[in-house]
Amino acid sequence: MICRLELHIPGAANLKEKRSIMQSLIRRLRDRFNVSVAEVGSQDLWQRAELGVAAVCQNHSGADRVMQQILSFIEAGGNVEIIASHSEIY
Repeated sequence: MICRLELHIPGAANLKEKRSIMQSLIRRLRDRFNVSVAEVGSQDLWQRAELGVAAVCQNHSGADRVMQQILSFIEAGGNVEIIASHSEIY
């Protein structure tokens, strides 16, 4: 499963705050869901971010479940808002 997330970071007043919020989110996603995560776009915009998330699952339903858990986890955190998500399952 590969997913690209477009995020809005309303609490970031500058790039330093954005980096702090994003590094924390990336670390928590890796630790909790055992997925590969990287910031893949909008690095120079202080209230926008794009994350790439990849996971290996045994079947489509497992990939869907992991993706929904990740989206719920991000939304529950309160630091960022999901603007859009685009996922593909291979």
